[in-house]
Amino acid sequence: MVAASLLLILICEIALSTRQESPSWDEGDHIFSGYMNWKNREYSLNPEHPPLVKLIAALPLLPLDLKVAPRKGRFFKSEAYYGGRELLFRNDPRYGGHYTADTLLFRAHMAVSVFALLLACLLFFAGREMFSPGAGVIGMILFVFDPTILTNAPFVTTDTAAACFFFASVYAFYRYIQSPTWQRILACGLAVGLALVSKHSAIMLLPILLLLAAGELMGRWYPTRALPPKFAARLASAMAMMAAISIFVLWAVYSFRYAMHPVGVNLPPLGEEAAKLPAIPSHVILFFARFHLLPESYLYGLVDVQRVAQGMPTYIFGKLYAHGQWFYFPVVLSLKWSIGILGILAIAIYAFASSRVRKPREVFFLATPALFYLAVAMVEPLNIGVRHVLPIFPFTFALAAGGAWSLAQQKRLWLYPIAALLLWHCIDSLRMFPNYMPYANPLWGGPANTHNVLSDSATDWGQQLKWTKQYVDAHHIQDCWFAYFPAPFLLPSDYGIPCKLLPTVDTLYEFQIDMPPVIHGPVLISLADLNGFEFGTKVRNPYQSFFERKPDALIANGIAVFNGDFAVPRAASLAPIWRAKEILDDDDHPNPSAALAYALQALAIDPDSFDGNIYAGDALHALHRDPESRPHYDRAMNLVNTMEPTSQQKWRPEIADKLDDLNP
Repeated sequence: MVAASLLLILICEIALSTRQESPSWDEGDHIFSGYMNWKNREYSLNPEHPPLVKLIAALPLLPLDLKVAPRKGRFFKSEAYYGGRELLFRNDPRYGGHYTADTLLFRAHMAVSVFALLLACLLFFAGREMFSPGAGVIGMILFVFDPTILTNAPFVTTDTAAACFFFASVYAFYRYIQSPTWQRILACGLAVGLALVSKHSAIMLLPILLLLAAGELMGRWYPTRALPPKFAARLASAMAMMAAISIFVLWAVYSFRYAMHPVGVNLPPLGEEAAKLPAIPSHVILFFARFHLLPESYLYGLVDVQRVAQGMPTYIFGKLYAHGQWFYFPVVLSLKWSIGILGILAIAIYAFASSRVRKPREVFFLATPALFYLAVAMVEPLNIGVRHVLPIFPFTFALAAGGAWSLAQQKRLWLYPIAALLLWHCIDSLRMFPNYMPYANPLWGGPANTHNVLSDSATDWGQQLKWTKQYVDAHHIQDCWFAYFPAPFLLPSDYGIPCKLLPTVDTLYEFQIDMPPVIHGPVLISLADLNGFEFGTKVRNPYQSFFERKPDALIANGIAVFNGDFAVPRAASLAPIWRAKEILDDDDHPNPSAALAYALQALAIDPDSFDGNIYAGDALHALHRDPESRPHYDRAMNLVNTMEPTSQQKWRPEIADKLDDLNP
């Protein structure tokens, strides 16, 4: 009864909060890709994410009469993003359609919420089986009221589904170990297969299950230290069957088709993209492709996520780093977990470490996956939000609940601090409704301080447009500027916000925004753009002057508002800089003279433009005017000396190579 009530609470939290949010950064992309998967069995859109979540999200849209925008032969990612925006917003009655974006998005959100509901059930069953019913209930409470879970549960992204089936796979393997049957082999294989088609990081299940199997073979939980005869051989054969079932599930979700069959999109060949990876992963992926061992779209996604992660900067503690930092995810977890979670986890660690609670196998099966996943995340270069370690959450909640409740069963005095911590956890969550994403516990200053410590999906994923519309209406704003994180794939104008766009990294890749070097506020800036983490260094951040001042207001702890008149030479210079870059990158139609003209135009606006000086130097070098190139490269090198240390390590060798290439 308690578990059912908690599930009902979870459904209400999701349904009521998601109604108040606009789409987050890449949800339209995922919904559109899933819709086209169903309609055409096509897997060339958004191959960087496996199809399961997208298929579930699009399922309730299939009976509807929806208009789909024709393909325009754009880069495959752009095609999916623009297609998603068109699907959501151009089926509105304003454009002759029948469904608002809110209607379509709500259907998709409630569909994918099934993964959170399933994971909540699994937490209860695992806690009950491994420890006791009380542990299952506490684990559910930690889950149902966790702000990070509530943030990600309705999003059409891969993270909640990955956490669900990651936990399901390990729990199913635990149950097989407890009682080996063919039904439990099938359940584990199915769970692993669904994990693989949820998110590419699920390939980590392979080493994790091997570690769990090795631990079982060497486990000290056998009274006589003697295993049943042929146990190892039986376990190995069972795991082989699980692997075969999981691969069958993967192929089934990809319709048993190897080729992506891209239509109307610009999709570079798999071999060309794989060549950008280090030698070993490149050769392994191409081997699987050569013999069609896995679907081409799945392999393409593996390549893409590794390639993109290599060049992604990091923002933490108010500082920019050119690459990932090992301490990022431990900090994120200590910030995103409530005082209640941290306290109950501390009690559980005390219970297990002091041997007051003896559950060695259960601790091993819960702690090993979480610690392994965290260790891998700490050495990976991609640091863009807590959602990337979401699979750690259910293991931690189950472990914390099991240890704390088992200790309370031995000494009832422990019930009081546990109850107090659970109450604190629930109150913390209720105070965040309906905007859970920017949550930080009081030790880190609360949600108003999150953006000073972290960026991207830890605080802002573009989901605040409805709240922004309320703000501009309440303040009677008719003219404004907006650096909006998901633009141009989502636009403030979709919600009637009358702001002109300011350039961001993503707008630069799609089109250039010509703007004056002085603008008149209000100026709205997504916090993920304010700190400039996508530009990699404060020297290239077009909004560094805004970052260094206190905003006049914060909208939903995700969008900063600045009132007044502002000089923005670095932002205004981006359009000519990008035009110079595109010309220099065009090997088929070289025109360094035109590139030079644009670079000099940018420098006339912002003489200290790092990129402007680089492209001016590159254009002059292409024109064989090396003596004129050197001052621009020297100026760029001087700017490198003002960068953050890791950014200096990235840029100094590149500028030095350019200087070395010049003729004496």
